[in-house]
Amino acid sequence: MCQGTLLAEGGIMGAFKVFLKEVVLPLGLALCLAAFFKPIYLADGVCDFFLMWLCVGLPFGLRRMCLWLVPFGYGISGTVGIFALNIIVGGLIGGLALIIGLLLGIVHTIREII
Repeated sequence: MCQGTLLAEGGIMGAFKVFLKEVVLPLGLALCLAAFFKPIYLADGVCDFFLMWLCVGLPFGLRRMCLWLVPFGYGISGTVGIFALNIIVGGLIGGLALIIGLLLGIVHTIREII
């Protein structure tokens, strides 16, 4: 059969593992985060998509931030403001990282099949 060469190279099972690791797992984590943070970004039945982007993207972006602004010489309000800025930037980066990661996972899955 022609499946012998496909399975010897990793083929369908390799593609399935790549799909689970690079697409299903991050998407499941993003859906769990969206469900967890639903009371925060859903106010009065209206979805605030920017706040949703920040809440879902935060864990994906904090580890990809290369520069953290460290408050030095500020009062308590300046320190809290700079930490809030770090979280906002991390959420924005994470939202983009999530989308790019899912697209790359789909591309890698297609490459494993072909």
